[in-house]
Amino acid sequence: MTMQPQLNTRAHVDKVTSPDGSAVSVLRFTGDITSTSRDVVFGAYQDVPADTRKVVFDFSKMEYMNSSGIALIIELLMAASKTDRTVQSFGLSPHFQKVFIMVGLNKYTSLHPDEATACAAFAD
Repeated sequence: MTMQPQLNTRAHVDKVTSPDGSAVSVLRFTGDITSTSRDVVFGAYQDVPADTRKVVFDFSKMEYMNSSGIALIIELLMAASKTDRTVQSFGLSPHFQKVFIMVGLNKYTSLHPDEATACAAFAD
């Protein structure tokens, strides 16, 4: 009997306003980000309005991410760059901050300690 992996991934988009008054879409991840997360992660990303240029990835409630999950985030960042979106990120544990830097993701998203700092970074 083969056990099906339990999907422990949730993601949704919130709209917030940056300090300069512009619209920001915050993609909030909850649970694990693994290969089984693809539909949830990309489904949520498709909920970001097409005219939104400022996106924040919220990892503060992410519990676990493996190499397949990192690959999904890379795909999201590449999709964002193709549509001229700027992505800021926050909520990563110190371990995952190191991983993001080691694989070069900090070239595509800046890492911040909290949502307010991430939203304020769009003004820079």
